[in-house]
Amino acid sequence: MSIERIRSLIAPDMGRVDTVIREKLHSEVVLIRQVSEYIINSGGKRLRPALVILSAGAFGYTGQYHYNLAAIVEFIHTATLLHDDVVDASELRRSKATANALFGNAASVLVGDFLYSRAFQMMVEVDNMRVMRVLADATNTIAEGEVLQLLNVRDPDVDEENYLRVIRYKTAKLFEAATRLGAILGNATPAEEEAMAVYGMHLGTAFQLTDDMLDYSGDYQETGKNLGDDLAEGKPTLPLIYAMKTGSSAQAEIIRSAIEQGGEGGFQPVLEVIQQTGALDYARQRAQAESEIASNMISSLPDSDYKQCLLDLSTFAVARNY
Repeated sequence: MSIERIRSLIAPDMGRVDTVIREKLHSEVVLIRQVSEYIINSGGKRLRPALVILSAGAFGYTGQYHYNLAAIVEFIHTATLLHDDVVDASELRRSKATANALFGNAASVLVGDFLYSRAFQMMVEVDNMRVMRVLADATNTIAEGEVLQLLNVRDPDVDEENYLRVIRYKTAKLFEAATRLGAILGNATPAEEEAMAVYGMHLGTAFQLTDDMLDYSGDYQETGKNLGDDLAEGKPTLPLIYAMKTGSSAQAEIIRSAIEQGGEGGFQPVLEVIQQTGALDYARQRAQAESEIASNMISSLPDSDYKQCLLDLSTFAVARNY
C-alpha cells in the first residue's frame, strides 16, 4: 500500500480532524488566528494525527473522539514547532518562512503557549483520565527533550546513547502517545496497547534518524530545508557522532570543530568526512532497525487496511526522501 493509498484510506477522517482543528483554532485575538493558521497550513505531513486515526481503526473504533485526540496531538506538535524555531533561530521550514521569521519570536512563543493550553482544554472535554494522563505525560517528556537537546548544542562529546535519548523524548514520545491513544479508544488489551505504544516510539525514532540523514543527503526541493541546517545550529546528530567515533583523529577534529563553531568552518569538509566514514549508511541501518522493531510489535494484530498502513509507514519512515 503506497503513501497515496494510505492518504486515500483515511482522507474522510483527516477531513474531520481538519474541521476540528479549524474550529478550535478560533480566537478573538487576531494575531493568534494569523500565526496558528499560518503554521497549521504550512504543509506538514499530519503524520501524528494520522497515527491516532490509524491506531483507532486497527482496533475497530467507530466513535468520534479520535478526531478530537488527533487534533490535540497536532496542536501539541505545532506548539513544539513554534518554540523549536525560536530556540533554533530558524528562518525556514518546509520551504516557507517560519512563523518567528514572519511574526517575531514573542508572537511565536505566546501562540505556542496558546496551542498548548487549547490542547489541554480539549483534553478535559474528552473526559477520560487515562487519555489525559497519556497526553500530559507526553507533553512533559517533550519539554524535557527540548531542554536535553539545548544542553547538547555545540557539544561534540554527546554520544549515541544521549543522542537517542533526546530523540525518544523530543520526537518519538508524541508518536508513542498518538498510537497509544488510538489503542485506548479501541479498547485494546493492555498487551495490545503497549505493543502499539512501542510501535509508535520506534516509528518516531526511525523518522527522526531519517530526518538527520537527510540533513546531509537530502534535496532542498524535497525536504524544504537547506543541507547542513543541523550543523549550522551545532546539533551533534548521529552521522556526526559516528563519523567522529570511527574516523581518523584528523577527521574527528574536523567534525568536533564544526559542532563547536556551529558549522562556521564550512559544510563541505564535514560532508566529505561523513561520506568517507560511511556515517550515512550507519545511520540508515539504525533507522532500518528501528523500523523493523516497530513493524514486529504489531505483527500479531488482526489483518486490516489500517494495520497494513501502519506497517507501510514503518517502511516509509526509512525509504522517504522528504
